[in-house]
Amino acid sequence: MREHYDFSKMKGRKNPYVKYLKQPVTMRLDRDTVAYFKSIAEEMGIPYQSLINLYLRDCAMHHRKLHMKWAS
Repeated sequence: MREHYDFSKMKGRKNPYVKYLKQPVTMRLDRDTVAYFKSIAEEMGIPYQSLINLYLRDCAMHHRKLHMKWAS
């Protein structure tokens, strides 16, 4: 393998899959919520982060909104 590669003549191009990449975010979730999704994910055999992502994506695609009333 070469010690040095010359990339100066390479033509760059944008990643065509960039719109499909996931964005890392930090969220603070209740322990009960995480435990709930972990238990379901374990039954389904997928990572719990993927399950949460699928759930949120479904809500976004179907324009679901949480209906709440705050007590005065």
